[in-house]
Amino acid sequence: QDTRPLPPEMKLGYLTESPKRDDKVIRTDEEWKKLLTAEQYRILRNHGTETPFCSPLVDVKERGSFHCVGCDLELFKTDAKFNSGTGWPSFFQPAEKEAIWLRADYSYGMIRSEVLCSRCDGHLGHLFGDGPEPTKLRFCINGEVLVFKKREA
Repeated sequence: QDTRPLPPEMKLGYLTESPKRDDKVIRTDEEWKKLLTAEQYRILRNHGTETPFCSPLVDVKERGSFHCVGCDLELFKTDAKFNSGTGWPSFFQPAEKEAIWLRADYSYGMIRSEVLCSRCDGHLGHLFGDGPEPTKLRFCINGEVLVFKKREA
């Protein structure tokens, strides 16, 4: 049994294991590699991180939503986006609480909450407790694994 402490964000009422969904997306590694670019695969399937300040989605301010590149699930809306100054698209809440799930991440000697897509279990980024009101949360998400869909006024 793992006795390491849980990241505090793991106790906020978000799902903490992969949910059973009727629309769950399960693919082989070969199928993922055909669907995604090499960089998207590295991040979404192998828990990678993009270089900060490289994603054009950092500066998106138009009304719309951000979807998972692996399964098209709506994950975040621009209404919850803010400039964190970290170099990654940041949000104070997901589009729906059930859109994501969290897993404890102890890599690199840190204690973090990994954020994953609830439909395809793809790695999106990490959750930190240093965001703005009203939630004080910062979902720090790799722009490479998001698809922005502009919403018409």
